[in-house]
Parts: sequence; structure tokens; C-alpha cells
Amino acid sequence: MSRKATNLALITAAQVLTLSLWFSGTAAGPGMARESALVTANFQALLTSAVQAGFVAGTLISAALALADRFDPRRVFAAAAIGGAVANGAILLQPLGAEAAVVARFATGMALAGVYPVGMKLAVGWADRNDTGVIVGLLVGGLTLGSAFPHLVNAFGGLEWRLTLGSASAGALAGAALMARVRLGPRHAPAPPFEPAAALRLWRNRGTRLATLGYLGHMWELYAMWTWVGLYLSASFAVWRGGAGGDASEAALATFAVIAAGAAGCIGAGFLADRIGRVRVTVGAMAVSGACCLLAGPLFGVHPALTTALCLVWGVAVVADSAQFSASITELAEPGLTGTMLTVQTSLGFALTLITIHLMPPLVAWAGWSGAFAMLAVGPALGCVAMLRLGRSRDAARLAGGRG
Repeated sequence: MSRKATNLALITAAQVLTLSLWFSGTAAGPGMARESALVTANFQALLTSAVQAGFVAGTLISAALALADRFDPRRVFAAAAIGGAVANGAILLQPLGAEAAVVARFATGMALAGVYPVGMKLAVGWADRNDTGVIVGLLVGGLTLGSAFPHLVNAFGGLEWRLTLGSASAGALAGAALMARVRLGPRHAPAPPFEPAAALRLWRNRGTRLATLGYLGHMWELYAMWTWVGLYLSASFAVWRGGAGGDASEAALATFAVIAAGAAGCIGAGFLADRIGRVRVTVGAMAVSGACCLLAGPLFGVHPALTTALCLVWGVAVVADSAQFSASITELAEPGLTGTMLTVQTSLGFALTLITIHLMPPLVAWAGWSGAFAMLAVGPALGCVAMLRLGRSRDAARLAGGRG
């Protein structure tokens, strides 16, 4: 195996192992609820939301201090992975339902701010101008599989929650250990002198601003879809059966398949984007996912096979473009600030997801699934506008080896 392949394999493995911390709370929640009435549905939702809120806070701090660029990214990654493992493991020491567990999940999210964008920076350091998209796609594909995993676990009755949390912390420690074997790639650029306002360059530069606006349109839809598609499928299957609840594992398995299918979309879109351009791929993916948003309402309550088929297409399209926004930033940003620019972009995107995730329940209650999902379609529509403008700009020549 070549040095490049070896290092990319190590980085990907470390990232997937460490990001298991993100999903462990979601997977552990049902088991915790079986042991204590204090672990309500609202408490389980807090365990998940706290990680995202912590991630947003962590990325803001990391971007302001330019941690991913000023320090060896391998050390930043390892330190963050160890911190996340400790914070996640601290939940095992708390009584079930304790508020301290939510605080620990927030701290876990803050630590992961030093893992996800930093892992992308490390991987891009090994990329050539013709494979950046597929390399970042592999990393986002790993995140996508991790997002789907709790639904697979719950479809088969769930795992013992202490084992789930403990295994995730052990995986993060293993990810930190792998960093000792990672080498910096030939595209790794030293950071310029520290400038507190460097993070603002993402918005001042027209190319990175448009790529980030496209990313925000994508994120407006993505996590709200991932969060609520399981409930949508379960409710749709029940309506088809005349109100009968049916087998909960059927909807959980369908949800796993829908989200996991996105991993193939990430890799396939990366392969295409490196050959036909990032603008074409991102606009195409958002057009398909936006159409699925609009079709999901009318197809609610029809035969489960048809609803699932639509959601499988949606699951592929909704995340297929995700890595290409990050790849675009690595090509458009000042080389020594790639880590900071990626961190700012992900911070803005995940902050936006906190809004749309919590908007969905009242929208479903007020306008039904059709109205709620139509609201999500606004994101990819605006994202398409931003990316088409980027494609017509001079900055497009710097994307995907000149392919736009």
C-alpha cells in the first residue's frame, strides 16, 4: 500500500472511530429509558441536541483561535479525541436522567470540533487536484454511516447502554492512538502569522462565501431530514395500515437504509465532482433532494414500498453534495487557513441545523408533513442559486482542477 493510501486509511479509521462519540448518545438513549422513568423522550432529545450545540460552540472557539492551522493538526485531533472520550465516559458515572449527562454530551460535542474539520484538513493534505472530492466524500460517507447506525441498533432491540457509551469512548481513544502513525501530506501548508480576524475571510472572499451559502442551503435540509425521516416513515406505514402501529423495527430498518444509502452517494458524488465539476454535482444533488422534499408529503400514507423508495433516493441525494462544499473550501481558501475555513463553514452549518430540527415538530402539527417538508425545500433551492453564481464566477476555475 502506498504512503498516500496508508495515511488516508489511518485518517479515515481514526475519524470514524472517534465520531462514534457523536452517535453513542442516540444509540444509548432507549436502553437508558428502559431502566429509568427520568430518561424521557425530551431527555433523550437533549442528549442528541447537546452534542450539536457543543460542536457549534467548539468550532467557533477553534476558528477564532485558528487551532487547526496554528498547531499540528494530528495533535489537535488526538487531544480532542481523548477529551471527547473522557467527557462521553463521564456519563457512566452519573445517575440516570441527571442534568450532568447533558453537560457531558455538550462537552463531547465541543471536543468533536477538533476532530471532524481537522480530519478533513489532514485528508486533503494527501489529495491530488483530481481526487479531492472523493477523498472528502469518503470521510463524510463514514459520518453518514455513523448517523444511520443507531437506527440499525434500535431495529434489533438496542444494545446495553453502558456498553454503547463505553465502546464509543474506547473507539475515540483508539482514534487518538492512530494519529501517532499519520504523516502530514504534501499539500499541508504552514499557517500564516496568527490573525484574530482570519476566520472572517470565509465571508469576505466571494468564492468561499458562495460555497458556504450553498453549504448552508444543504444543511438547512440535511439534519432535519435525518432526524425526522424515521418518524415520517413510521407514521406513513401506520396510515397505510389503517392506523395500526405495525412492527416498529420495520420503520427503524427502513430509516437505517435511507440514511446509510447516503454513504454511497457521498463517494459517488465525489468521484463525479472530480471529473465533471463540483458546481454540477452540488446543484444536481440539491435539485433532486429538493424535489424529494416536495414529493414526501403527497406520498405520505401510500404503500410502504413506494414511500421507502422515495426516501432511499432522498437519502442518497440529501448528503451526496455535502463533501463537495468542503472540497470547494479547500480549493478556494488561502492554503495556510484551510483548517480554519473548514471549521467556520461547519460551525455555521451545524448552528443552522439546530433551528430546522426544532422547527419541524410545530410545522408538522400545523401544516402536516407536506408543509413541513416543503419548508425544507427552501434550503436546497437557495443553495442551487449560490452554487450557480459560483459556477459563473472567475473562482470556478479553481474548483475540481478547472472543471468548476
